[in-house]
Amino acid sequence: MDKLAMTEAIMAKKAEKGLTWEGIANEIGCSPVWLTSACLGMNSASAEKAAAIAEYLELSCEVAEALTAFPTKVWDQVVPTDPLVYRLYEIMGVYGGTLKEVIQEKFGDGIMSAIDFTMEVDKVEDPKGDRVVLTMSGKFLPYKSW
Repeated sequence: MDKLAMTEAIMAKKAEKGLTWEGIANEIGCSPVWLTSACLGMNSASAEKAAAIAEYLELSCEVAEALTAFPTKVWDQVVPTDPLVYRLYEIMGVYGGTLKEVIQEKFGDGIMSAIDFTMEVDKVEDPKGDRVVLTMSGKFLPYKSW
């Protein structure tokens, strides 16, 4: 089973059972953001986590095996049209250079890891309209001179 078929099986079972990513993550003991990414094929799971996901969703061992496979992290290189994804793309287009400048001013010449990385999505209720809070935390990786 490839990652695409795995994702389709997971999404169908999630919808059939009326589950949420947060609910599944709470049951198997992991971050909802990481779980979602793994189930969408962009990260791999340990054999133990993959088995727990497949068991909880009542899916086959082929799904568990696909969850453990190392992903090829490729995505569309065109501007996304989904409004939520586009807004994040727009934020990087407008503030990407600013973030780079501020991070490098504080840390030096380097990058933020997307491997040693965590992300949380939170909701803050507000009478003017609820707020989305994205928290990204990545290890700073300085460039080496040699």
